Formats: sequence, C-alpha cells, structure tokens
Amino acid sequence: MSETERLRANLSKLTLPTIAAIFEAEAIKATKSELSYTAFLARLIDEELAAKIDRSIATRIAKAHFPAVHTLEGFDFAFQPSLSASRIRELAELGFLGRAENIVLVGRPGVGKTHLATAIGLRACQARKRVLFVAAAELVDQLLADEVSRRLAKTIEGLGRLDLLVVDELGYLPMDGHRAKLFFQLVSHLYTRTAMIVTTNVPFETWGTLFAGDEVIAAAILDRLLHHSHVFLVTGPSYRMKGKLAQRVGNPAKVPDDNGDQMESGVGQI
Repeated sequence: MSETERLRANLSKLTLPTIAAIFEAEAIKATKSELSYTAFLARLIDEELAAKIDRSIATRIAKAHFPAVHTLEGFDFAFQPSLSASRIRELAELGFLGRAENIVLVGRPGVGKTHLATAIGLRACQARKRVLFVAAAELVDQLLADEVSRRLAKTIEGLGRLDLLVVDELGYLPMDGHRAKLFFQLVSHLYTRTAMIVTTNVPFETWGTLFAGDEVIAAAILDRLLHHSHVFLVTGPSYRMKGKLAQRVGNPAKVPDDNGDQMESGVGQI
C-alpha cells in the first residue's frame, strides 16, 4: 500500500472524508504556491469543517420536515404591505429563540404565513438549531396516539428540547375537548422553554370555537402563547393568487354585462 493510499484509508477511519477527497490536489497547490506546512494543514481542516457544517445543516433541515423549502429572500413583502419586513428580518436573526419567545402569524389562507414560518425555521436550521415543522392536526393526533401508548410524557419532553417548534395551520380543523387539553399540555410545557411559530386562520377572539367551544382552555393557551410573543396580522391578498392576478391584468377575460354583452374584466372585478 502506498503512502497516499494509507493516508486516505486512515483519514476515512478518522471520519475525515473531505480531507481524504482533496488532500492530493491541495498538496499540489501548496507545493506550487510554496505554502507552509501549517497553512496547508489549516486549509485542509477549514475545508473539512465547512463540509461537516454543511452536512449538519442538511441533516437538520431533513429532520425539520418542512413541506417545502422557502426562503425569506423569496418572499415578496411588497405584495403584503400589512407585514413589517424589518420586523420579520429582525426575527430571522433568531434572537427570539434564546428568549423562548413565540411568533404568531394570523391571516386567511394563502397570504404567506407558512412561507414565512418555513423561512424562519430554515434560518434556524442554518444556525444549527433543532427545529420541527408540523401541521397542527398531525401534532395533536400524534399526542393522542402517544397518550394511548403511554409515551406522551416522553414526546412532550422531546419537543421541549427543540429550539423551535413550528405549528402550521392551527384552526383549519377544530379539536375535540380531549385534543384541546393535550395541546394545552404541550403549550404549557414549552412556555418559557422552547420558541414556537404558530400560523392560524382563526382570529384570537374566536379561538374558543377552535378548542371545542371551551373558552377557558382557549384563554389559557392564548395566555401562554402571547405572553412573550410577536404577533403579525396578515391582511393582504392571497399570495397564491399573485400569478393568476397578474395573468388577468395582462389578459383580461370577457364577462357578460347586465345586458348580455361582453365587457372587459380587470382585477377589480375578479
């Protein structure tokens, strides 16, 4: 076995795959540029560390279970003037995670709540934080299943070790009384311990209907979610309809007027 082969084998045993893959080419570069031994070694270590961080981030993104990868740069704040771009970008610096604060995004379907929640969650993964994204209905069903199998306490403890829990679409499906109590149990455990991002289409004043008509438990959940929180009421148009609206502007459809004649239809008439 040659020295090169032995070195590559030992690097693999030490779990240094990046150095194993690049050391020959880097050695040639170092010789040509008369790089010192220390600088050559530092270069190899830098490359290995960067690759390890990239692998760690990729693993965290995979474990987060985002439904799609959305970035903050891909969000059109001009289309949603009700949102403060500066506040969102400040939160994306992730200081709220260390303070275990919550973000609550309220608005009708399609306004970009999930996009923003995912984008901030992605930033957290890139900062090597522990993140989980889950739909509210799926979350409470899992809590119910874990209660039946006597794993509820372990599951809630595990969620409490996250840096960020993203609960999406709270309110799209109502909860029965038992599920409402399980969700309250989770929120109580995470309070001041783990940051949450919650997206919902239900205004706070009607959360009683969401939680099986129980105004008391709704108030208790809101009290904990909103105590240390950043609330955004998204009142703009549907983000999903943006492209279709643009198509209608560029190619207005013909619709009949009251007399049965054809007339041009613009955005204001959609």
